[in-house]
Amino acid sequence: MNDTGSFAQYVVIGNPIAHSKSPEIQTRFAADTAQDLRYGRLLAPLNGFAAAVQQFIAQGGKGANVTVPFKLQAYALASSLTARAKAAGAVNTLKFDGADILGDNTDGIGLVTDIARNAGYDLAGKKILLLGAGGAARGAMLPLLQSAPLQLVIANRTPAKADELIQKFQPCAQGCALTACAFADLQQPFDLVINATSASLQADVPPIAPQVFGAATLAYDMMYGRQPTPFMQFAAAQGAQVRDGLGMLVEQAAESFFVWRGVRPRTDAVFAALRAQLS
Repeated sequence: MNDTGSFAQYVVIGNPIAHSKSPEIQTRFAADTAQDLRYGRLLAPLNGFAAAVQQFIAQGGKGANVTVPFKLQAYALASSLTARAKAAGAVNTLKFDGADILGDNTDGIGLVTDIARNAGYDLAGKKILLLGAGGAARGAMLPLLQSAPLQLVIANRTPAKADELIQKFQPCAQGCALTACAFADLQQPFDLVINATSASLQADVPPIAPQVFGAATLAYDMMYGRQPTPFMQFAAAQGAQVRDGLGMLVEQAAESFFVWRGVRPRTDAVFAALRAQLS
């Protein structure tokens, strides 16, 4: 990040960070929209996130994506927060404007955009099952509820954590039936099943009954890889349609780009390029 020139500077901040696809994605967005910017990686010390951000701002930085393990620290650092960042309780996008540090969370809207636009799946009036009650699930809640589903069930290994999400988001339900349960309580089929657990990282599947999937069910895993995740394989074996989280990655990045630049990039070419790399 030393050769700044006259370009606006952006980074993805994390630890580790070398694996991040963000520079490839955001650089392609910049080229496609004729935006003059430079985008790189910033490895922040585990105990030095705020200092790393302030140093980047001092060097002329205009914005940043934030990845693990710093999303909660980014939330605390922000001087102002968007409604979706407040709802998520975490920040993955920072925008620097003078003394103001705006914190946003684009993960949930990235998920919904991928499902609604790229998969062509209308969420309105649907019965949705959200697996998990951690940060990924919480970040998805507000955008999912804003899509006007008929029902949203949060299932978790510890039902009390799911109950906490229900209580928090009940005021945003807008007529959607919000309920919580344990994995073992699930027996009926859903229109959409979203895996927001970390099970796929351990090559595992949440302990759910096959009955949650039907022939018309879309099973969506927030994770992605070269091969279908164990969750996707399990859902497909029950006859469900499946989709991984690569599109969510691209769409949340596009939303960050829009927050920074006020320009909404097309995502299809970037998605196709990343998918080709995985094949």
